[in-house]
Amino acid sequence: MELGVYSFADIARDPETGQAASTEQRLADLIEEIELADQVGLDVFGVGEHHRSDYGVSAPAIVLAAAAVRTKRIRLTSAVTVLSSDDPVRVFQDFATIDLLSHGRAEIMAGRGSFIESFPLFGFDLDDYDELFVEKLDLLLQLRAGERVTWGGKHRPAINDLPVYPRPIQNPLPVWIAVGGSPQSVVRAGVLGLPMALAIIGGSPERFAPIVALYRDAAQRAGHDPATIKVSINSHTFAADDSQQAADQFYGPYAEVMTRIGRERGWPPTNRAAFEVSRSPHGALVVGSVQEVIDKILYEHELFAMDRFLAQMDVGAVPHAQVMRSIELFGTRVAPAVRAATTPAGAAR
Repeated sequence: MELGVYSFADIARDPETGQAASTEQRLADLIEEIELADQVGLDVFGVGEHHRSDYGVSAPAIVLAAAAVRTKRIRLTSAVTVLSSDDPVRVFQDFATIDLLSHGRAEIMAGRGSFIESFPLFGFDLDDYDELFVEKLDLLLQLRAGERVTWGGKHRPAINDLPVYPRPIQNPLPVWIAVGGSPQSVVRAGVLGLPMALAIIGGSPERFAPIVALYRDAAQRAGHDPATIKVSINSHTFAADDSQQAADQFYGPYAEVMTRIGRERGWPPTNRAAFEVSRSPHGALVVGSVQEVIDKILYEHELFAMDRFLAQMDVGAVPHAQVMRSIELFGTRVAPAVRAATTPAGAAR
């Protein structure tokens, strides 16, 4: 199983003044985090796209391109590219360029986005939310299938037998579909035979097992080999030297951001009791000592038999030094134990 990290580059704020920290420094810290993840042997690093003051990255391809020349082996993916409000031609060209810079390590994780700021910003109608994604995904897949493209749709000018450059090293350039649990999105990924990234950030992980089963069933019914269908579980994760330290370091930033976003979406405020329940053995949070994090990932592997696990460690702007320690523990101690427990005897990693 592959293990990695993803980040939205949360921007810390002074709890009394609300003043935001330096975005320049946050991006410098993010590159350090990607470099460390590469050095400690993690498989993947993902960077998210947001168009808000509380996140530092609106153009993940640029950050990933910078990371491509500072790393050696780690795969580099968006997490996610908000494809509905972007131009698939430019997305393909950006990630083909990252693939060339990284010598074949780029991926696209395409999604509809959990926030809506990009739609009015780029002139799209939220009433077309799903239709935009379906149409643009179709174009993106045609772009990666061949050098010359003929395509027509409702929300973008047609392309008539035009070549698109540069071409990536990987053929095809990997495209994952990011879902939050919508059955329609899950079935779409399965029918297309594309790998699926499922975000689990609340509730009980076991209630997501039918969603993964639905995906695999849809892929099989569409004629795709189940052995080639991949699932990633993406979760809030934090490791420290002991369980109490992990909980104490992660809780404050996590509660602040979840409560703040909750006010926008009608969620109740996050409190310590709910946090502790969520990080219990069958909860959604993967927060604790090294052994607790190992155990939680292996528990989820029993539920999902996933191919990849991605950890979001900087939820709510956890201090950089603490994120670096968590990445170090995740790469040097969690990942080897999880790989050993999930790799069949005699199989190469």
